[in-house]
Amino acid sequence: MRRKGARDSEERGVEELLDDLYTTAPPEFVARREELAAQAKAARRVTDARLIHAARRPSLAAWAANLLLRSEPEESRRFLELGRALREAYQSLDADGIKELSEQRRKIVLALSRRAAELALEAGHRLSESVQRDVESTLRAVLADQDAADLWATGRLENALTPPTGFLSPEADTASTSRKPARSAATPPSSRTRAKDELAERRRQKQEQLDQARQEARAAEQRLRDLRTVQAEADALLERARDRHGQADQQVAAVEQQLRQAHEELQQADQEQNDAEERGRAAAEATAQAEQAVLEAAQEVKRLSGHLK
Repeated sequence: MRRKGARDSEERGVEELLDDLYTTAPPEFVARREELAAQAKAARRVTDARLIHAARRPSLAAWAANLLLRSEPEESRRFLELGRALREAYQSLDADGIKELSEQRRKIVLALSRRAAELALEAGHRLSESVQRDVESTLRAVLADQDAADLWATGRLENALTPPTGFLSPEADTASTSRKPARSAATPPSSRTRAKDELAERRRQKQEQLDQARQEARAAEQRLRDLRTVQAEADALLERARDRHGQADQQVAAVEQQLRQAHEELQQADQEQNDAEERGRAAAEATAQAEQAVLEAAQEVKRLSGHLK
């Protein structure tokens, strides 16, 4: 009979198996990969076995980022949408707008990286400060770079990602603006008017993009607050369950003590019963001997009485 794990690997596609594999903690990754590859090979799925065997073990930070994506799909979708909005808005944001949006971005990245650390801890692995920084770096890269976002969206990161320098940085934006050539004073009025119109349109689009980015940021923050509320409720339930478990342990210990005492009393009663039965047998034997002696004495009296006649 085939094992259940083997049946599961045959029924599930290789893509789904790889998705689950990359949420396997790095210490168990290689063993799980070889197990799935062997099952695919035994099922004569040679191509699937080759793909699974080629999977590389992720770093701890990459694994935590993959775990975040799989465990919080709705929040991850919002985060990817926020990244798209930020990258579009960045093309035309002024320094003040970039500074404000950058602060919102830092809060969301920090909150999501903490959630990733919580998920990793629940899976049995505490993230060090350096690994936590790598997770934050990966999330910043997802916001800043489309290729990084696409890579994280696969859920199969192998290494932490690094964001490009200068993204959502007021200083970088100001510096890049200062390097732009000054408008020539000899520009014809029609060109200046057209330029003003184009600038006004860019500002309008920029404002719409900024409003959209802010809305996405607020939605993401609200989602995080909701998740933390759910987490707090779960922690409270866990604490109450632990209390009930402790009380049950005490009750079990008391019952076990009573059971031990009952066993001791039973053993003592068995011994007393054995002693009583032994004394009863001895008494019965003595009684039988006494009855025999009485019978013999009565016979002797009868015999002697017959001689006297």
